[in-house]
Amino acid sequence: MTQHDPLFLDDLAVGAEYRSAEQQLDVEQIFDFARQFDPQPFHLDEEAAKDSLFQGLAASGWHTAAITMKLLVSSFPLGNGVIGAGGEIEWPRPTRPGDTLHVVSKILDIVPSRSKPDRGMVTLECRTVNQHGDTCQRLVAKLVVMRKQEQ
Repeated sequence: MTQHDPLFLDDLAVGAEYRSAEQQLDVEQIFDFARQFDPQPFHLDEEAAKDSLFQGLAASGWHTAAITMKLLVSSFPLGNGVIGAGGEIEWPRPTRPGDTLHVVSKILDIVPSRSKPDRGMVTLECRTVNQHGDTCQRLVAKLVVMRKQEQ
């Protein structure tokens, strides 16, 4: 199976891992996202950020989450799309300008639906990692994954 072939419930196995491509983040991207969605000084002003909890400019956690989603969709191509049904997110360290991020996703659990045989619930851990191997975000998501349609 190539990376571009759509994946369905029966294609997945607990313990399988998927690694995304990389994406680099720069100061302007951090500012642009923050201006639109998270306008706080530690995301918008390098000087103000020095005196913050982050001790320097940091991307919004929601910016890191958006990058994670982009990288996840391309590296874990579910046939019905990546459809979330809940989860937990944490940001153990800030994402910084110049960081090059990639996502490592691991299937933790697969539970076929008893009431809807055309789907199941997959628990996926996604670690968004920088160029130093540091985890900037950890997401454990429950995803609705469809079975392949019979032709």
